[in-house]
Amino acid sequence: MATGPIQQPSVVPPTVRPPAARRPGPSGDLYALARALAVAPNQPRWRERVIVHLTPVRRGFAEHVRVTEGPGGLYAEVLAQAPRLHRGVRLLTREHTAIIAALADLRDAVEAPGVCAEELRRRTDELLRALARHRQRGADLLWQAYQTDLGGET
Repeated sequence: MATGPIQQPSVVPPTVRPPAARRPGPSGDLYALARALAVAPNQPRWRERVIVHLTPVRRGFAEHVRVTEGPGGLYAEVLAQAPRLHRGVRLLTREHTAIIAALADLRDAVEAPGVCAEELRRRTDELLRALARHRQRGADLLWQAYQTDLGGET
């Protein structure tokens, strides 16, 4: 009979886990970027903080592109499983190009002192919407590629 809590080997104890704000991943990075932009722009080093939070988003998205488009990447696997989804893969690949350009444009705008905070917020909102749409389209594509028809439906 166990006298204490049973811990699965794959579970990292809470004391070892980094705080949510420091966990890697594009979602956390996106929220940190949005929070940095929400701060009043007259705060000291506001633009520098925005750039600091934009950098991991750019890196994370570049990694996403590498994993999906790279040799033996996710899109190659999807097309091997479901060649009918070629159009969807092509759309997602084009979105990669557009999002990378939007990330670079946002970085340039943040670094340009003449661009106002409202313009930066507008551009960031557009970028966040584009990323959300991209994420949903990617999830839809994977569902279409790997759905299983169990039958029994009329």
